[in-house]
Amino acid sequence: MQHNAVIHRYAEIGGHRIFLREAGPADAPALLLPHGYPCSSYQFRRLMPALSDQWRTIAFDWPGFGYSHTPEPSSFGYDFDAYAEVLEQVADALNLRRYILWLHDYGSQIGLRHAIAHPERIAALIIQNGDIYEDVLGPKYSTIKAWWNDKSAENHRALEEAVSEEGFQKEFIGEVSKEVGAKVPPDLWKLHWPLMDTPVRRAVSVALMEKLEHNLEWFPRYQAYLREYQPPTLIVWGPQDGYMPKESCLAYQRDLPNAELHLIDNAGHWLLETHLDEAIPLVRDFLSRVSLQ
Repeated sequence: MQHNAVIHRYAEIGGHRIFLREAGPADAPALLLPHGYPCSSYQFRRLMPALSDQWRTIAFDWPGFGYSHTPEPSSFGYDFDAYAEVLEQVADALNLRRYILWLHDYGSQIGLRHAIAHPERIAALIIQNGDIYEDVLGPKYSTIKAWWNDKSAENHRALEEAVSEEGFQKEFIGEVSKEVGAKVPPDLWKLHWPLMDTPVRRAVSVALMEKLEHNLEWFPRYQAYLREYQPPTLIVWGPQDGYMPKESCLAYQRDLPNAELHLIDNAGHWLLETHLDEAIPLVRDFLSRVSLQ
């Protein structure tokens, strides 16, 4: 098998049919790639082969996203705790005992819950636009905050409208320049929206926005984990991000003063789509210095 070839498969993990993407030697240091919203493991399709000569890269779709199956809400929690359990189950099923964890978007919240529960497993972190500091949340949070402050039907309707093909498109290209947006393939929303356009998946997506309010209570815990364990950390950030602007990135220096931090000019939330060539050398250099011992 060519190590740079991405292998796609399904596996029964934790009672769920999970879709996985894997690349790289089975015995190489592992990089685990939980995805964000509104996307799937597809967001790592270009990163994985670019690293797979020396690292084992693993991405998968959360239940209710991408090609993974969608359990009934009566049998699966569809919250950050439930997804953190899935992350643990995936690591266990693949016999991963120590690995680098990529944190992006919702994946940062889920991944840090996993790290808090299993600090001995985390060799290093790579953080790409993942917010854990309430005082520097970006202006795009205003719609969600309006719902938190007044749970009216009108405010909830804005959340529902965001879960749409148009809403997904805005998530991917709504905050970057036209030149940068032109580098983002419309496949990201054109192909993903039909997968998400079911009653259960639409409801799950809205509910996760609602549950971000409770997730704020976890922010101090995430920060405490970073302060206590000081995992080797690379921060690669696109500042053109309405949810997580430059200030959200710099806030990590409060708890990780030794983190390696790179702001990529003109990049936004989805910098792996638009600035991969700039990000890859930074990631490879960092990974070459990470020890799994």
